[in-house]
Amino acid sequence: MTSSECHSTNPLVVVALGSNLGDSPRIISDAIVKLRAFSDSPILASSVWQTSPVDCPPDSPVFLNAVVGFMARANETPESLLKKLQDLEREFGRKPKTVMNEPRPLDLDLIVFGGQVRRTEGLALPHPRAHLRKFVLCPLNEIAPELVIPGQGNAVVQLLAELRSDEKIERLA
Repeated sequence: MTSSECHSTNPLVVVALGSNLGDSPRIISDAIVKLRAFSDSPILASSVWQTSPVDCPPDSPVFLNAVVGFMARANETPESLLKKLQDLEREFGRKPKTVMNEPRPLDLDLIVFGGQVRRTEGLALPHPRAHLRKFVLCPLNEIAPELVIPGQGNAVVQLLAELRSDEKIERLA
């Protein structure tokens, strides 16, 4: 992002993408393209990472994960953006979940929306487990290592360095 975009009053949004059902490489790539329409400014997109399933049903396939960052539009709220993300998940074939963390073609998690904090039935901001997940922190470290997730106190690069996890994660070429 350019220096003028860094001084924008529009909040920085971070969205984590995951897929472990269907043509995951294409789904992640196509979803990133669609997310570009959610901002008037250029987006930052991480590499794609292959990651082991975390808290998923037994024998769940591996995930492909990525993270994007962009400046929210002036009239966007966390709630309006969440609805757009959920609509995009459905566009890519996501069905209502029947089992927690079951395989899915596309999972979009709103990680941060500026410094906003929400704890409602439908929305938790910042994402309550983002700081505990390599599959979020590794790609996020590529695009925003100095970002401080609200409530964490340390930058992403520090959170990642201090994280103790048995997750298997590999950046794909």
